[in-house]
Amino acid sequence: MKRNRFICIDIGGTTIKYGVLDSNGEIVLIRETPTYAIEGGPALAKRIYGLCEELLEEVSDIQGIAISSAGVVDTNRACIIHASDAIPNYAGTSFKDTLAPFGLPVEAENDVNCAGLGEYVSGSAKNARLALILTIGTGIGGCFIENGRLLHGNSYSACEVGYLPFEEETFQNLASTSALCRFVAERKGDQLDRWNGRRIFKESAKGDPICQEEIERLGKRLGKGIAMLCYILNPQIVVLGGGIMSQEEKLRPWIEEGFKQASIPLIANSTTIRFASHQNAAGMKGALVHFLQKHPEQA
Repeated sequence: MKRNRFICIDIGGTTIKYGVLDSNGEIVLIRETPTYAIEGGPALAKRIYGLCEELLEEVSDIQGIAISSAGVVDTNRACIIHASDAIPNYAGTSFKDTLAPFGLPVEAENDVNCAGLGEYVSGSAKNARLALILTIGTGIGGCFIENGRLLHGNSYSACEVGYLPFEEETFQNLASTSALCRFVAERKGDQLDRWNGRRIFKESAKGDPICQEEIERLGKRLGKGIAMLCYILNPQIVVLGGGIMSQEEKLRPWIEEGFKQASIPLIANSTTIRFASHQNAAGMKGALVHFLQKHPEQA
């Protein structure tokens, strides 16, 4: 039986992943292009229009457009209602308006929410009744899924966990990949741009004590933060994503130690910590899940 096809676009601060998926979530084609975020929201909207135009010329029978994006997204209007300075003048961007000339249904959702939906449908949170998904990168993003439905909150900003007050700072200022790089650079008296997560783990494997200590500290802080969130949300499963989480073997022991130290036994013994299954296409897959929840007749 022929499956419907959908344009799926994942807008990140550095890269846009875009392509076509069928209604089963199978990738028909996938590509990448720079975001050029510094050019701002209006230029980005034009770029998204151009990518859709490109795909519609190549692939027939497209039934809709599904978008995953950084920022706070009003999912009823497919509109960005809040965004950081990483993409200037992005707030107010309406994808329904921008892409209206194509005459296709358009839906948009926050990128972390999309990653969470992808993990729920076919990844590490598959079929979990209550799942908390965290992405650790430049900042820390989160989403909470109950029986396949996202918790959006009153202003579409539920689970903006990176901003949580944490040890006289915020969670993401102390427990993100960028925080790890900052602490290593400071302790070494080095320039920040010389350090990234990949280099830190490489130097740690060679025995660098500062890198080893900061990885341990990062893991324990993440574990403590996860415990705080579990007291509020009490999920069955916590899924950890983001590029740095590919270092599961090195991070898991410290995360679990920090989590158990900060948790009562009831929470610690009833919560499973897993690492994300989907990588490159997670945002696109989750955007499609969100689209099909809005348009179940297309599934």
